[in-house]
Amino acid sequence: MIKFTNVFKAFPKGGLALKDVSFHVGKGEFAFLTGHSGAGKSTVMKLIYAEERPTSGEVRVSGYNVNEMRPREVPMLRRKLGIVFQDFRLLEDRTADENVAFALEVTSARSSTIAARVMRVLTQVGLAAKAQAYPRELSVGSFTRARAPRAACSSCCATSMPAGRRWSWPPTTSIWCARHRTG
Repeated sequence: MIKFTNVFKAFPKGGLALKDVSFHVGKGEFAFLTGHSGAGKSTVMKLIYAEERPTSGEVRVSGYNVNEMRPREVPMLRRKLGIVFQDFRLLEDRTADENVAFALEVTSARSSTIAARVMRVLTQVGLAAKAQAYPRELSVGSFTRARAPRAACSSCCATSMPAGRRWSWPPTTSIWCARHRTG
């Protein structure tokens, strides 16, 4: 069982990701979590597998209260969940603009042009306001869009989307919340 009760989640640089979210997914039920980029889908998933803690409200998963879990309990919870992660290749220790700049730096772009080119492509994909955000502070949709500018900065652009997805702009993603398994 998965139960969210009046859940709020705020990030220091990203603002409010979830506002007063309540829902229940019973044992054996399937739920699809859909929404536009930045709607909070990944934040919900991170709360479910205890990667994040709610700012307020209560998250219960398979008998665990995520708010009160000890670090040693997290692996036990995750063993009860079936989660399929999307594969991303951004550098976690660099901001969105630093990730894009990195692609230019390794291709020997003139350093005097890098900042302007980075901001241009971030603006083109709607991420200019999140240029200073680290990958962990971005929604999955924004995270996915942060990969596109890295490719767009090169002379040859190839983009790999998660399997089974068509490229669409602006990206609208859906996350499947797998059937909750017990013991």
